[in-house]
Amino acid sequence: MKDKKAEIFNCGRELFYSKGFKDTNISDITKMAGVGVGTFYNYYDSKERLFLEIYVKENENIKKQIMESLDLNQDPVTIVTNITGQNFNALNTNLILKEWYNRDFFRELELHYLEEMKNNDASIRSFYAELLKKWKAEGKIRGDIEDELLLAILDSLAYIDTHKEDIGIHHFPQLMQYLAEFIMKGLTE
Repeated sequence: MKDKKAEIFNCGRELFYSKGFKDTNISDITKMAGVGVGTFYNYYDSKERLFLEIYVKENENIKKQIMESLDLNQDPVTIVTNITGQNFNALNTNLILKEWYNRDFFRELELHYLEEMKNNDASIRSFYAELLKKWKAEGKIRGDIEDELLLAILDSLAYIDTHKEDIGIHHFPQLMQYLAEFIMKGLTE
């Protein structure tokens, strides 16, 4: 017997990835999954709820791939700017992650994502915390700044990310790339 929820999730992911959020509907998902629309609602109360779950998982997988692709022997500026660049590349090429820029949906997505990430120990924040400790011990970043403040400095990028509309989405990826570079140069010089 197949796991209907997993089947709905997987089919939803495939359709959102190929068609995007707006052009995917519940009937497409249920047809592909081989279940009725009523069955869909046994597991998800809306297309948005399914999408949010898929988005969090997709983002988690991309972050994991990015972290695994890094050469941690490089200098801190290069590593952090590589993380930022790869993240924005994924946001621009993956139709699921691209919804981060969907003005009609991103506030709900941001709130859900931030709530999920609060409870996720494998987050990029944990990764950065370990890197910052390592770099500080190796003398690669400023030693006069407390560990928590160092992490808060990088956390500020995530907070800026949630104000992309205020800044201007058209400036946003380049702005974040520059800010990551400027912050790391300030911490390493």
